Order: sequence, then structure tokens, then C-alpha cells
Amino acid sequence: MPPHPSGTLPVLPYRKPTKGRDYWVLDDVLPDAHAVRERCLAKDDWVEGYPHRPETWPGLRAMPGLEPGELARVERLVRQATGAKELWVQSAPGGGTLNHNCVQVVGEGESTPRPHTDSRALCRYAAVLYLNPDVPKDCGTSFYRQSLPGGRLGGNVVQAPHNNLVEALGTRFVAPDAFEEDVRVPHRFNRLLLYNANLVHSATGYCGTTLEEKRMTAVFFWMA
Repeated sequence: MPPHPSGTLPVLPYRKPTKGRDYWVLDDVLPDAHAVRERCLAKDDWVEGYPHRPETWPGLRAMPGLEPGELARVERLVRQATGAKELWVQSAPGGGTLNHNCVQVVGEGESTPRPHTDSRALCRYAAVLYLNPDVPKDCGTSFYRQSLPGGRLGGNVVQAPHNNLVEALGTRFVAPDAFEEDVRVPHRFNRLLLYNANLVHSATGYCGTTLEEKRMTAVFFWMA
């Protein structure tokens, strides 16, 4: 990929991802996660990404993921964990919709870890709900920090005035080794990983070749 015009990337501030402060792991979130998974497997309205179509995002997507009662349960748990009095879904610019409460299915070879942050303008908290009973634990989610020349380590947080990692770094093209894994949260069925959306993060890995085997998650983005 093309190098940054200046040759060196800005160094982000660093905040060690700390459970209970920067991210929360909530297990056994839904009373019947198997029913949710079966409902998702039966969907016939998937929107195709890479490699099925020339999109920048991978795999398959469909909305909504959870039904209103299920989503209300998740949001109640999120408010309890974070202390937020209110959660809402921010309107995207131009009247677009966020991929909130969206099921994503991504298989082996369809993507690699892509460290990024979610937009501060659109969400304060993001979350991923794992919907596979049997996949490798390294198909969870990882938090990353910058890997700088000379073996130095940089940061992992996007702050004002920037809204996302591309703005903070001044480019969307970074070297594959520009980030290194910092904290890994393993995959577990019916686990909700909730985190501050301005932390650099990515799926740790992907797996599977069939719809039933591929990494299936529901993703959420809230303002608070």
C-alpha cells in the first residue's frame, strides 16, 4: 500500500485496554441464542461483500439481527455495565443508516485483521455478539496499538478533533505491520464484547467455508 505522504504516521495517545473501564465482557447474554442463530441462518436477504462482490467490506450482512425484545435486553445490560443513562443510534450523514444490529458472516480467506476505530461522531460504544457455538477462540476480537520504527510502541486511541483512525493518521493506507496486537478477547458463543468505540480494534481472525461454519456476529453502535 502507498506510504503516508510524510513518511511517518502521527503517534496516537495510548490507554491500556482495561476490562471494566474500556471494555466489558458479558457472557450468556441472550436466553436463547441458538434460536437467534437459526433465524439468522435462515435469512435470504444477505447483502454480499468481498469476495462475492467488489466491496471494501467482507462476507455477508443482513439487518436486523436481533428482534426488539432481544435488543432491549442487550441494551439494558450495556447501560448497567457502562452506567450510561441513555443509549441511542445516531443518524449517519446524509440520512444513511448505521450497520447497527447487523448480522455479519465472514469466512476464512474473506478478510484479515483490519485494525480500525469506529467513528466518534456516530458512536461512543460498540459491541459484538458472537453467534457461533463452535469456532476457534482466536476468532474473537483484539485491541491493537501502533508499532513504530525501531521497535517502539505507539498508541491506540482516537481523540478530538479526529473522529476515526483515518482522520487521526491522515491516511487510510498504512503498512501491514503498523499495528500489533495488545489485548485479545477470545470468542465464546453468546458473549457480548462491549468496548469504547475509539479504541483501535479488529476481529482477531476468521474461519469456516460454509454459512454454518463461518464467523457469525451481530454488531451494535450506540451513542450515550
